[in-house]
Amino acid sequence: MARISVIGTGYLGVTHAACMASLGHDVVALDVDEAKVTSLAAGKVPFHEPGLPELLQESLASGKINFTTSWVDLAAHADVHFLCVGTPQSPESPAADLSQIQSAIRSLAPLLTKPCLIVGKSTVPVGTAQWISDYLVANSPAGNDVHLVWNPEFLREGFAVQDTLHPDRIVLGIKNETDVAVLTDIYATALSGDTPLVVTDYATAELVKVAANAFLATKISFINAFAYLADEVGADVGTLADAIGHDTRIGRRFLNAGIGFGGGCLPKDIRALRARATELGLSEHFEFLKNVDEVNKSRRDYVFALAIRNLGSITGKTIAILGAAFKPDSDDIRDSPALDIALLLAKGGANVRLHDPVALPQVRGRNLPILAVENVEEVFDGADLVLHLTEWKLYRELDLQSISERVANKVIIDGRNCLDLALWSSAGWQVTYLGKPGSQSAL
Repeated sequence: MARISVIGTGYLGVTHAACMASLGHDVVALDVDEAKVTSLAAGKVPFHEPGLPELLQESLASGKINFTTSWVDLAAHADVHFLCVGTPQSPESPAADLSQIQSAIRSLAPLLTKPCLIVGKSTVPVGTAQWISDYLVANSPAGNDVHLVWNPEFLREGFAVQDTLHPDRIVLGIKNETDVAVLTDIYATALSGDTPLVVTDYATAELVKVAANAFLATKISFINAFAYLADEVGADVGTLADAIGHDTRIGRRFLNAGIGFGGGCLPKDIRALRARATELGLSEHFEFLKNVDEVNKSRRDYVFALAIRNLGSITGKTIAILGAAFKPDSDDIRDSPALDIALLLAKGGANVRLHDPVALPQVRGRNLPILAVENVEEVFDGADLVLHLTEWKLYRELDLQSISERVANKVIIDGRNCLDLALWSSAGWQVTYLGKPGSQSAL
């Protein structure tokens, strides 16, 4: 088994560290935040991810994982260092902020006195891996014996443990053929289950992740653009998606019309890709991603306008919001369409009551003009309008008789097009889907 370090204990880092420890590797994970390290060492995961708390606690109990703030201890412990720090959008531009990666590499390099392997997993602009490789060789005591492999992550929030232990592909961007054997040993369990292994160069490995996210984002905005058209002409966007999804060249997944995508990956990754393409003189060829982004953001305004169309005026009206996280099985509210719509309504004068099964602490932490309601049935109290914005299973299993007695008006906009129309209609509710016939008139 390998002696591994994981640099960064955010969503990616904690998941990767716990999963590697569960496979029997000896893992030390580093963060510069002492409070976070102390909490993780006590088995507390600072975000919601199904199965991860149990995995972390099992790994701690087995002694296979430890947490530290010491770069010296980390460098001494490991032969393979996984780089898992964040690359958020820059505050000044659409480009990726690489300050965490640069800081980590500059802290680690002077301590690398023995041959070792650095494995980059963070999502970075193409060209970053080559810079890291050059810097490590030039600034590490071990020099040319410090090798870099680029191994992008493909985690889905809500399925991160599964995606780490049983990935649908493993991509390795390499310079040295001998490094492949080290990674195939570490990932032996996954590879024994017929997970495809793609070995390539740095630039291709870097582009795989952003290309995948750009394609998924484009697919989502594509069907949402057709949802506008369907609303205008009375077509059914769901049936349209089913029909084109039967074409194996297209496929049905990610063709669900709604309020669009959010979270910490797709929005910032397509913006960073456009920014990098512009730096390389290719801006005109990636202009379509600007339109993808604009269609996506427009869905928030569209649902806001639908609410006004339903109520005439939202001033002083009570609106119940089902969902704050950008997707179910996550407490991530970064760039969340649901939360953005809730804020638009609150700023427009509505009394917004919001429920989410796991994301309410994050909502409260932002001190927003929204009432966070713990009990799902109580969020309906006095509601003039209900918006279903995150497709939690809980919301599809509501006691419709009970909530019908709590609202002022039995009117709901299904921003995810997944509620059972027959069931809600039989309970006396007026249901508005996005891009489906029988809903309210298009705006």
